[in-house]
Amino acid sequence: MSAATRSRRKGSVSGEELLDYYNQMLLIRRFEEKTGQLYGMGEIGGFCHLYIGQEAVVVGLEAVAEDGDQRITSYRDHGHMLACGMDPKGVMAELTGRVDGYSRGKGGSMHMFSVERNFFGGHGIVAAQVPIGAGLAFANRYRENGKVCFTYFGEGAANQGQVYETFNMASLWKLPCIFVIENNQYAMGTAQKRASSTPELHTRGQAFGISGEAVNGMDVLSVKAAGERAAGHCRSGKGPYILEMKTYRYRGHSMSDPAKYRTRDEVKKVREESDPIDRIRERIINEGHSDEAALKAVDRDIRAIVNEAAKFATNSPEPPVEDLYTDVYT
Repeated sequence: MSAATRSRRKGSVSGEELLDYYNQMLLIRRFEEKTGQLYGMGEIGGFCHLYIGQEAVVVGLEAVAEDGDQRITSYRDHGHMLACGMDPKGVMAELTGRVDGYSRGKGGSMHMFSVERNFFGGHGIVAAQVPIGAGLAFANRYRENGKVCFTYFGEGAANQGQVYETFNMASLWKLPCIFVIENNQYAMGTAQKRASSTPELHTRGQAFGISGEAVNGMDVLSVKAAGERAAGHCRSGKGPYILEMKTYRYRGHSMSDPAKYRTRDEVKKVREESDPIDRIRERIINEGHSDEAALKAVDRDIRAIVNEAAKFATNSPEPPVEDLYTDVYT
């Protein structure tokens, strides 16, 4: 995010900010599309979960993050990496299992991190990152540094027991932790209404005294506004906050998922009526901040960045066999 964006008064939005959000969301979209292509070509192996459709969530929340804030998430993590400023080349190299990746090719899609960007994963076990996020928030409170931890998990993970153990401790110790539930409507192939007795997941913290709200996760400005409220709550010493982002993923749960549990018409309807990138693109044009030709040029530039990242990744060497014995406990 640009310095100008960070310095803007809270609650306001400028043309420069709108263009910044558009650029970030479009980078994530094009990167994930390229990732899907490389997976189909056999350049990426293992599990791979795309973020297409959910871009507004992480971009909106990164808009309110301050230097030193942490973020931790699940296996659907590429968008989070790009939004916090990790290099697309390093991310793509890790996806293809090369030594120039963020985990030197040993982590892959679900297990990379960046200490420099305060990105603590990428976690493959459902909900495992939630207590770790609270631990990061505990360190912030202990140090009294005014920082918060953005802890992301899905609506499926919201049914895991360790989430509620974490809620209890986070509330008890007033930890500056923003619990972000990325509710994309389907936990693998199971619709939320078939798996959750509580339709409004942001209310799950009430038993622990944790405030929360539901947010239109397809609108980056709504996400940013909610993020400002949550961050203000946490930084002021009031403890954790829950944000339930009502969002939608366009692709299957993972690359091996044919997504037969929903109709094409359902996905098409969301794309046509609620796409986060189309929404902000229309606002940029309608308010005169840019025009069709300029935005097409932005798209070309971003495609070039993504193509360069793919070229860099596929040209990077694979880890040597000796690396099998490094970075292990025994």
